[in-house]
Amino acid sequence: MSFATLGLSPALVRAVREQGYHAPTAIQGAAIPPILAGRDVLGLAQTGSGKTAAFALPLLQRLRVPPAAGPRRLQALLLLPTRELVAQVGEVVREFARVLPQRLKIELAFGGVSINPQMMALRGGCDIMVATPGRLLDLIDHNALDLRSVEILVLDEADRLLDLGFAEELQRILSLLPARRQSLFFSATFPKAVQGLADGLLREPQRIEIAPEPQRSAAIVQRAIRVDESRRTPLLRHLLQTEEGWSRALVFVATRYATEHVSDKLWAHGIKAAALHGELSQGARSQVLAALRSGDIQVLVATDVAARGLDIAELPVVVNYDLPRSAADYTHRIGRTGRAGETGLAVSFVPASAEAHFRLIEKRQGQRVAREEVAGFAASPLSEAQELTLSQNGGVKGRRKSKKDKLREAAALAAGQPEAADQR
Repeated sequence: MSFATLGLSPALVRAVREQGYHAPTAIQGAAIPPILAGRDVLGLAQTGSGKTAAFALPLLQRLRVPPAAGPRRLQALLLLPTRELVAQVGEVVREFARVLPQRLKIELAFGGVSINPQMMALRGGCDIMVATPGRLLDLIDHNALDLRSVEILVLDEADRLLDLGFAEELQRILSLLPARRQSLFFSATFPKAVQGLADGLLREPQRIEIAPEPQRSAAIVQRAIRVDESRRTPLLRHLLQTEEGWSRALVFVATRYATEHVSDKLWAHGIKAAALHGELSQGARSQVLAALRSGDIQVLVATDVAARGLDIAELPVVVNYDLPRSAADYTHRIGRTGRAGETGLAVSFVPASAEAHFRLIEKRQGQRVAREEVAGFAASPLSEAQELTLSQNGGVKGRRKSKKDKLREAAALAAGQPEAADQR
């Protein structure tokens, strides 16, 4: 299979070649033909599987030629959960559109920055809008945008849109769209809430479900290093200075404070690092990502704001300085490396107190990762108090009392049956 056999125009086939795409991924090969045919599509595929090109290429081919003069009518609306994803998808669409004979006006809209420049950019209309739901509604409320002419709607990372609380905004947006339109719906997971949204959005969709490719998992080598919490930063510095191939690294930590603390410590020892977290302005985020891509910095220390949506070409290493809260977050984190056929490395720091939690992550992903120790950074054994704490749940996600358990306990205590409250 090649892009040329999928029905794409010669200009778009040339565009994908210029972008370094050699052959369609599974989701691209399955989704492009029905989208070109005008069908609604429900696509289920993991992050990093090539979903953006799967909808961007046929979308561009289906757009009407904009008028030579006068205002432009919004033809395609792409909704995404975060500003990082908006920026990333917008860049991809613009690159593909650059080769088309007609000049398209593609605008981006997201929060965290002033709305005024985005409103100014919409003077005279636009052909494609890539936006987060909240900022899109802000523009509509300011009469800067009208959705009545939209012919193609794309919801990407739909599970994340719902996770981040956009359900009400999505319903309002859908009410402003024309009933006759093509709708494309992409998600990495498909819980009941996503199913409900898809049912109300799509008409007789072509359902495409792409299982994770075995070779992608194999392309990511996983390592788990035992180390005391207090020694993680020195160990990280040691690995950055001694391991081969660590030209760039994405390091995940749990808090905004940790991003700045760890990056400052690395800078103090001559390693160029920067922090990325949710409180940075969009301009600052863009500068940090550009510095990593260009090689001006070696290390990006980030919270999970970067776990989905970041696409850094040829990123060799991801480090879990702090373990993620869930196995799903672990998968999304390590998926930042080993992309587009490249081999990647995912390293997790596992203090003794986090051993049980890492075992849970291993169980959920169905893979055991051998523990190792680095000379000079061996972890201390658990104390009796720590062993007792772990045996009593130790804060490991998935082993805490659920809301139902707590309600049962409260009801049992109220009924004067404290022994029942302990039998859960």
